[in-house]
Amino acid sequence: MGQMLRAALMRHPAQIARWLHGTHMLAFLPAGALAGFWIGGEVLLVVLAIGMPLAYVLAGQADHGTLDPDRPLPDLIDLATATALADQIIARAAAAKLGTACLLVEAEGLDAVRRRAGDTVAQELQDSVLQRLRSQLRRGDRVARIGDSRFVVLLSPSLRLDLDALLLMSYRMQRALEEPAETEGGTHFLSVAIGFCASSRLRGDGGGAQLLDAAATALTEALAHGPSAVRAWSESMRVQRHARKTLLEEAERALAKGQIQPWFQPQLCTSTGAISGVEVLARWLHPDRGIVSPDDFLTALEDAGHLDRLSEVMLDASLSALRQWDETGIAIPRVSVNFSDTELRNPRLVTRLKWDLDRFGLPASRLGVEVLETVIADAPEGVVARNITALSQLGCQIDLDDFGTGHASITALRRFAVHRLKIDRSFVTRVDRDEDQRRMLAAVLGLADRLGLETVAEGVESVAEHTLLAQLGCDHVQGFGIARPMPADQLADWARGYAERVAKAQNIGRSAGTG
Repeated sequence: MGQMLRAALMRHPAQIARWLHGTHMLAFLPAGALAGFWIGGEVLLVVLAIGMPLAYVLAGQADHGTLDPDRPLPDLIDLATATALADQIIARAAAAKLGTACLLVEAEGLDAVRRRAGDTVAQELQDSVLQRLRSQLRRGDRVARIGDSRFVVLLSPSLRLDLDALLLMSYRMQRALEEPAETEGGTHFLSVAIGFCASSRLRGDGGGAQLLDAAATALTEALAHGPSAVRAWSESMRVQRHARKTLLEEAERALAKGQIQPWFQPQLCTSTGAISGVEVLARWLHPDRGIVSPDDFLTALEDAGHLDRLSEVMLDASLSALRQWDETGIAIPRVSVNFSDTELRNPRLVTRLKWDLDRFGLPASRLGVEVLETVIADAPEGVVARNITALSQLGCQIDLDDFGTGHASITALRRFAVHRLKIDRSFVTRVDRDEDQRRMLAAVLGLADRLGLETVAEGVESVAEHTLLAQLGCDHVQGFGIARPMPADQLADWARGYAERVAKAQNIGRSAGTG
């Protein structure tokens, strides 16, 4: 009899466990213990004695990988757990001839809150997002956090889960999550991106891994078109993802083979006309496709975690070029290098830069560090702030890139000891023909002048723009109207030719004045 009962328990563990688990079983504990003694069920005796939920023990003996779909999930789960749960829900949906879906939710801004206000406040926001998500779902839907700012939603089997229904659900979730959230750290506003996929859109017998992967692809697409974007998975996304993966693999090989190289774009002083510096820009010299735009490969390298390596290559080549220009008598006062948020988080950044400058025998004043305005605005404290401050104290010039497109405060400009504002090209384009544009640019230049900061205008494409910027008081200019980015050896030739043209123009001016 004991063997028969044990066999029954093993065949139907979840059903029997749900019946046995609960307060109604208290009355049966004495009888159960006696039955366990006579039957010889050691497991049953132990379970009844210590009051453990029998579901876990029985389900664990039957299948260690099985999750109880009727029990609440913990707040945080890993990808393997999410995949196993998705497999179960897909199987239940298929057995009932119904459908399910996976939605991945990214709470954009949580990372910035963590950097700005600390882990405790970020945890409060994570909990708030999770609770709001749960309030938007039906009974039987499952939701959990699977990363610092990412949440997974798996819908219980349902008859109607078409594109319209999932879009409405996504927009409802988005509205709820983007409502202001109050914590001890103040009021916070998050942007929410959502990617989703219905099980009916998977090929063949797609399982949990395929469903999660499809939702992740849709979320990546949403984040690329954000903020607050919603995207449904489609077959074309699979093709695009394959293309991105191929591009990433090619970019990794190109970086290792030295095909991604630094090119340099000159900057001119508007008062003297002399070359005041160069900005280094990464260019991929593809053997088949020619020059590949950085917009196409920088994101791929960032996703793969290779920006630090790219930075090392760009910095080493830039300092080497600066040293060679010095040796050949070409006057390039400074080279400016772009540093991403990822690179500025490296605690060894300042030590590495000191070592590189010493290796090439160059003072820190010859190196410009370009930092995006959004990085300064989002990092008032922490390792990023310490690195920028230390680089400024070392003697490097701090340039605030794309000024006017973010929300850096005047206090932040002072705290980080910014030397120059790089005015975004959106303020420069058509400035010679648009009165409103001209007034806006004049206001930015006036602010910089009052703060004692130099200015560099990007994207100058005509002589008229160059002239007007000089008249308005902009200190430096760069853009295609002056020179396009070029390799180090070509820049040397361009600099010699430019110096000859300036000298010739000055001689003509002196001759005319004498006459």
